[in-house]
Amino acid sequence: MSAAPQPAPGAAPGFTARSEEALADRWLKTAIDRTTGTARTKRAAIVGQWPDFAVARERGREIKDHVVRNLGHYLAEFERNARASGAVVHYARTSDEACRIVVDICERAGAKSVTRSKSMLGEEIGLPHALEAAGIERVETDLAEHIVQLAGERPSHIIWPAMHKTREQISELFRAAHADPHREETAEAMAASARRHLRQRFLDADIGISGANFLIADTGSVCTVTNEGNAEMTTTPPRIHIATAGIEKLVPSAAHAAMMLRLLVRSATGAALTQYTTFHTGPKRAGDLDGPEEFHIVLVDNGRTTMLAGEEMRDMLRCIRCGACMNHCPVFNQIGGHAYGGTYPGPMGAVLTPIFDGLNEKTRDLAHACTLNGRCREVCPVDIPLPTLLKGWRTASWREGLEPRTMRAGLGLWRWLATHPRPYRMATGLAAKALHLMGGARGRVASLPLLGSAWTRHRDMPVPPGGPTFLQAEAARQRKAGR
Repeated sequence: MSAAPQPAPGAAPGFTARSEEALADRWLKTAIDRTTGTARTKRAAIVGQWPDFAVARERGREIKDHVVRNLGHYLAEFERNARASGAVVHYARTSDEACRIVVDICERAGAKSVTRSKSMLGEEIGLPHALEAAGIERVETDLAEHIVQLAGERPSHIIWPAMHKTREQISELFRAAHADPHREETAEAMAASARRHLRQRFLDADIGISGANFLIADTGSVCTVTNEGNAEMTTTPPRIHIATAGIEKLVPSAAHAAMMLRLLVRSATGAALTQYTTFHTGPKRAGDLDGPEEFHIVLVDNGRTTMLAGEEMRDMLRCIRCGACMNHCPVFNQIGGHAYGGTYPGPMGAVLTPIFDGLNEKTRDLAHACTLNGRCREVCPVDIPLPTLLKGWRTASWREGLEPRTMRAGLGLWRWLATHPRPYRMATGLAAKALHLMGGARGRVASLPLLGSAWTRHRDMPVPPGGPTFLQAEAARQRKAGR
């Protein structure tokens, strides 16, 4: 059940190499299309049924911005109310500190095994590896995370961690790992196989570890949202429940959480409400039939106060981890999540990874994995200006001299060409004619020379519309306009 060891940071391939590998994987494209296509369709349908979605979106933005501006106040209120309910609140400035706190709780309790429900914060701080390094058996209980754990891989999406796997690949994993595997290769049969495999592990676990979708300041409650009920099975039978959460997860009250939940679920899965929305408030009380005897909440900074201090990236603290930006991103839909190399993939990951890992030669490419089409901002339920933030990283990379010399030289040539209309028209006219000749009757170029080969290695290049006559007319129009 343990994950395969990850390569050392220095040995890990770069973004370009990872993207090349992803583009060459035909199974990956099939798996992505099956999941994100359905997600886009369902989201469009459910949002279309909500006439006040734009108003709710603005309200969600206001709630998150208000909390960020008053973060110290709401942290103090949450801690006060959580402690009053019997919970133990811990603060962690870094990912290593957060992992130490969790591992220390497990070791003091003599825990041999823990169950864990899906938590991107846990992935962010490296908690799965910290538990294994301490010799504590970790059982992932979310169905997709269970698949990823069996495969020894990392999640590739924040809502559907195993979206890079096809049904056929999952079937092979389950047949090899489950004592009583499925007999029919259907989603229902494979889910039942996982249920049989995990049920006793829920009951045997010493500690259950969850994340948090929202932290309710005025009650000190932790809100979790799942579609499988695994979070409830993770947090209820064990004698100790540990919740890890980023400090930006705060909302003022349950009423504010309800508003955010409506935005979250519609944007994430295209549903009106998830099957399981649970508010955990303290440990088991006298007279309760079930629940943990201890409830620990680990509040994690890990770069969030740095984002708060600098206005450039503060907007990312609004993110509610719905995954809509990646579902609608044309780049993510071609290369999947693993190509991004960090905990968070897609547009949000391209912004967050340089924050967590620093802007360097390994992370600078992520900001360029974007066409700046703006679709990610259009579907973001809290209106995060992701294209603007990505352009900010590009600017920072340029100023810090991280761009390769070839790119700097190429952009210098482009700047000269774009500011000299006559040579520009000649160059683009010749290029367009060449593309039409290479495209022939198909209207698509299968192979380009030199730098153009990067485009056509995994896809065709469409020829410009209209042909030479169209281009001549467009050039005449520009001359007449004085350009």
